[in-house]
Amino acid sequence: MNKIGHEVKSVKQDSIAYELEIEPGDCLLRINGKEIKDVFDYQFLINDEYLEVLVRKPNGEEWELEIEKEYNEDLGIEFKEGLMDSYLSCRNKCVFCFIDQMPKGMRDTLYFKDDDSRLSFLQGNYITLTNMKEEDIERIIQYKLSPINISVHTTNKELRVKMLNNRFAGDALDKIKQLYDGQIEMNSQIVLCKGLNDGKELEKSIKDLAKYLPYMQSLSVVPVGKTKYREGLEDLTKFGEQDAKEVLDIIRKYQDIYLKEHGTRFVHASDEWYITANLPIPEASYYEGYGQIENGVGMVRSLIDEVDEALENLEGDDQDYHISLATGLLAAPIIEEIMNKVNMKYPNIRGQVYPIKNEFFGEDITVAGLLTGQDIIKQLKGKDLGEFLILPDVLLRADTDILLDDMTVQDIENALQIPIRIVKSDGQSLIDTVLKK
Repeated sequence: MNKIGHEVKSVKQDSIAYELEIEPGDCLLRINGKEIKDVFDYQFLINDEYLEVLVRKPNGEEWELEIEKEYNEDLGIEFKEGLMDSYLSCRNKCVFCFIDQMPKGMRDTLYFKDDDSRLSFLQGNYITLTNMKEEDIERIIQYKLSPINISVHTTNKELRVKMLNNRFAGDALDKIKQLYDGQIEMNSQIVLCKGLNDGKELEKSIKDLAKYLPYMQSLSVVPVGKTKYREGLEDLTKFGEQDAKEVLDIIRKYQDIYLKEHGTRFVHASDEWYITANLPIPEASYYEGYGQIENGVGMVRSLIDEVDEALENLEGDDQDYHISLATGLLAAPIIEEIMNKVNMKYPNIRGQVYPIKNEFFGEDITVAGLLTGQDIIKQLKGKDLGEFLILPDVLLRADTDILLDDMTVQDIENALQIPIRIVKSDGQSLIDTVLKK
């Protein structure tokens, strides 16, 4: 622990800390006599029903506070450093790393590669395990922290060393066995690269990871994202329609096996595979509770079902107006299908969907979350956009109105001379926004 403890950033009103007059600028020194290394220690220690908390005030006074509370009840403190420690940056140089494929001159935070196990628990980030020391594994098992999300990519140790460009990447896979033995719940992912970890290698990885069921709860397979900024990097080939069908054939083969043997499909394909293969998106039950929806697994099905549910309770009317919606090339056909459903009940609402090509990163990047303000402006300038333009919230940096290229929503409004409405990534929000609610 650092010499001045862990500085308090804010205190939730009416919380335990608030009632005890803990304030921003105070420093937490110890809980029950123990120093706190990071957020792992803190979350574990505050679970007790009786706490002795040592706090240093800005004037140097030290307060020892006795707290009686419910088990698992939070103290209501947010710390200046979210992890109560410095962030661990990634030591790998993966052949598919998106950060290595970005142009120069963007904001500094976009170039930071995190590979911190604590962010896996707190934010759902996927980690490679190459940054983890033995003591990290032991603490996870001791504290029973679950689930942990692991970027595996391949279980072939030699191939993993090559793909991650880290000589320790193969041996890092042994930590999965330790976590399994410690009964720690895990999720895993494979970023699939054509000619590297697909085909027989993909089958090997699926079979190897399934050995860790039930603690390895799920595996998602997502296609590599390839920008136009790959000078000096390994050549990667985009998956085509037939490639996507072959990947799905492999995944479905093992889904059938594990559903019979374990009652779970275990391995899932991200939505992009179905869209690329020109195959229908599976029904909701196929996704077994959407455990990997943040990885794009079942996101489209969830959106469609939410839209259908929202429209089912509406009678429709003859209101008449024109709006526009912009999104990435991948999602555009889905949004057009949704607008056709809206028109069945609201025939006079004209919603023009504009697929935006990603000229900034390259046209192989088709997801909405990587669009920039400049591409949106360039491709919509002079178009009849109606009363307002709808953009998805995945375009924006968290809790801001800033896009990847540092343009703001206001910048786009000014350039296009039209009001913009940002919509959340759920069906009800989309329908409400289209209907001007």
